[in-house]
Amino acid sequence: MYETASGQVRGRAPAGDVVAVLGIPYAEPPFGAGRFRAPRPRTPWSGVRDCTEFGPIPPQSAELPGAPSWSPGDEDVLSLNVWTPAGATGPLPVLVWIHGGAYTFGSSAQPDFDGTALARAGLVVVTLNYRVGFEGFGHVPAGGPDDACPPNRGLLDQIAALEWVRDNIAAFGGAPDNVTVAGQSAGATSAVCLMVMEGARGLFRRVIAHSAVGPVFARELAERVTERVAAAAGTPATRAALAGASPQTLLRASAAVVEEYRKDPGSGQLHWDPVIYGPVADGRLLRDDPLHLIAAGAARDAGLLVCHTTEEYWLMDAVGSSTDIPTDERLHRFAADFGLPAGLIEGYRALMPGAGAYDIHLAVYGDLMFGEYCSRLAEAHTAAGGRSFLSRFDRRGGGARPWHCADVPFAFGNVDDESIRFLIGGAAPTAGDRALADRMTAAWAGFAATGHPGWEPDGGEIRVWGAPDDAVASGPWRDSGAVRALWGAYSYRPARS
Repeated sequence: MYETASGQVRGRAPAGDVVAVLGIPYAEPPFGAGRFRAPRPRTPWSGVRDCTEFGPIPPQSAELPGAPSWSPGDEDVLSLNVWTPAGATGPLPVLVWIHGGAYTFGSSAQPDFDGTALARAGLVVVTLNYRVGFEGFGHVPAGGPDDACPPNRGLLDQIAALEWVRDNIAAFGGAPDNVTVAGQSAGATSAVCLMVMEGARGLFRRVIAHSAVGPVFARELAERVTERVAAAAGTPATRAALAGASPQTLLRASAAVVEEYRKDPGSGQLHWDPVIYGPVADGRLLRDDPLHLIAAGAARDAGLLVCHTTEEYWLMDAVGSSTDIPTDERLHRFAADFGLPAGLIEGYRALMPGAGAYDIHLAVYGDLMFGEYCSRLAEAHTAAGGRSFLSRFDRRGGGARPWHCADVPFAFGNVDDESIRFLIGGAAPTAGDRALADRMTAAWAGFAATGHPGWEPDGGEIRVWGAPDDAVASGPWRDSGAVRALWGAYSYRPARS
């Protein structure tokens, strides 16, 4: 039994040496009077709360392998989970995990996020739910002089969870002054946004960002998306009307808008991968894209560990969510919509002899969204006086590419979970896979404990996970490969189309 500021909780032991306390509410349900508003402190409860199952997940239409789905009426969705070594008296380093899912789906209940192995490595692990889709990131117009429905509500939920960690984690054996925030994809970008947000200052020391995706949205794009979603929902784009629309209505409307972008080749960047929600550079809560704020030194006191996979976008091909590009004409239209440097497509073609337009698109888009953005985050942080470590995931075998999400089961030490085996190719993990997972888990644990994952920081080395003997590439990051050189002075700015 554990004592929190809101009441006592009781968990279960998934393994004899680890205790999991699941579904602990960290804020009030964000519905009714609290819908589209900043998270509110949780009302205390009496007695001992049974926390042996994951809490309900936020509104979404996705159904992920091994994870629960959302059901209308599920409202107590702002909860978190704690894994701690049995009998831990602490203070142990804390790792707080933010899940990905294109800011539209996902939850802390996914089987690859089980914290048992990391707890065995000496960490107290926290995973959390936050609002996604329109509920968490949709622009809600002001309905008066107050700003009661702020943008970036999903990020505000994450801050509320970190405040809960600060106030309560000592009861679970964790050190509130030694917290690392980790995330992958949308969760990684959330983490680097938190690095530069004043509201999160002082809540953590370090960030682990796997496959951060950039850039964030400009405010005007978020406003246009809301107008289209409201039209698809058959409601005015006002605060009162949107609050009166059910979550199901906004989910259906959002899906309709995604399909509109997919079918309209003249709709700019969102035609190619219509993720219509995400953090918004609103000029106040989040002043700019985190890459630019990090470059300006806004987070130089935080340690940063960055990783990306070497073939990120091939996962989107595998799950059928990538846009078909059968011709060079379409490929060059894609490049024009994103303002890619002249010669970049031909540069990739030279590096990929025999590849067709579609494969070149997958390689370029993966580097645009993830690989190049991640590398620049590490470089910018170092240049601004921070301490950065860069790694890449290149594990091959079992019929899988080193694609988006493939690194997560290894870092969590969960490669044996059958429900997520498709991420590593479908075949049973080998002894080499398990050894790789042990090394990646140890690197996370070392970074969370001491700020050092096991290789040299600040461009001295790049760890390549899964290459022979986890090869280390020495030398300046900018000069570490021909692909990086093709991006030149490409500028990431908040997306406007």
